[in-house]
Amino acid sequence: MLQPKEQTEGKGVRKEFILPEEDREALDQLGLGWETIVSGSHWVIINDYPIPDGYNVDKADVALLISPSYPADEIDMAYFYPHLSKLNSTRAIGALAYQSIDGKVFQRWSRHRKPGEWTLGVDSIITHLTLVDNWLLNELKK
Repeated sequence: MLQPKEQTEGKGVRKEFILPEEDREALDQLGLGWETIVSGSHWVIINDYPIPDGYNVDKADVALLISPSYPADEIDMAYFYPHLSKLNSTRAIGALAYQSIDGKVFQRWSRHRKPGEWTLGVDSIITHLTLVDNWLLNELKK
């Protein structure tokens, strides 16, 4: 009986648009499933992204909205599924909205760089994920 060498749960297999090679390689190095989809806009979805202790989940799918002119245009905000909440705080996470992506309702964190902080040739999906990690940690301090 023949079986595929690798079996998946169906996550992280769609590549509906092509990212720059540097981004594809960096995302592969994360060791997480990821996909590019077109659902009204162009999205990169990273499956099972680690969420720091202190939230209601330890991993979530993270969606990033990719502009048609990326990487010349910055990546802004981050979208989480399932929705995140803090465990040990009476203060709710601020600046949230909701966005339907690929049949799921993601939680949008409205967080932004200052104008001019995105640097073409330096910034990328991976540098944006570093900001996302910082947003997650900083939110726990509030």
